[in-house]
Amino acid sequence: MRIICTPIKDDDVLSLHVGDIVYLKGKIVTARDAAHRRALEYIKSGKKLPLDLRGMAIMHAGPVAMRRNGRWEIVAIGPTSSYRMEPYEGEFIKATGIKMIIGKGMMGNKTTKACSKYKAIYAIYPGGAAAIAKKNIVRVIDVKWLDLGIPEAMWILEVNNFGPLIVMIDAYGRNYYNEIMKHIMKHTNRIINKVDKEINL
Repeated sequence: MRIICTPIKDDDVLSLHVGDIVYLKGKIVTARDAAHRRALEYIKSGKKLPLDLRGMAIMHAGPVAMRRNGRWEIVAIGPTSSYRMEPYEGEFIKATGIKMIIGKGMMGNKTTKACSKYKAIYAIYPGGAAAIAKKNIVRVIDVKWLDLGIPEAMWILEVNNFGPLIVMIDAYGRNYYNEIMKHIMKHTNRIINKVDKEINL
């Protein structure tokens, strides 16, 4: 079992390729649409972010959290569809220095190019396992921007053996989803052409 610790180093990123399975130990920070937008607004206006994201892993997730005995606990945490963050992710990678994105589903060319240029990866966590994922969360370290609401806030979590995380975009410019789509389109066109010929016989 391959385990990567945060802060993630360039050598760790460059040792991973599309299809590799890894587990994460250390910190992850949740960030969805609202957190991405606010972070980029802060950076553009010269304001300091509430935490240093260099070398960190962010997760596209809106956790279910509750306060118990004066402390926050994560009840469940599952990935949000990552394509929602595609308009922001390339710029976010450049501006913050994050090294791993954890999410669900495909991401596009902006993210792929940024991962290649700034040495980062995108990995997916299995959907439908939100209750299981919380078992690998050691504790809630902190929460920032709670005014955005619990799902949109930035939750800073300590995790242990968090995964499995499957690399879908690596730092070498490969995007597994793009490759699969090209493969599908190639064979779809072949089948359509074959059917057309049979119909016209």
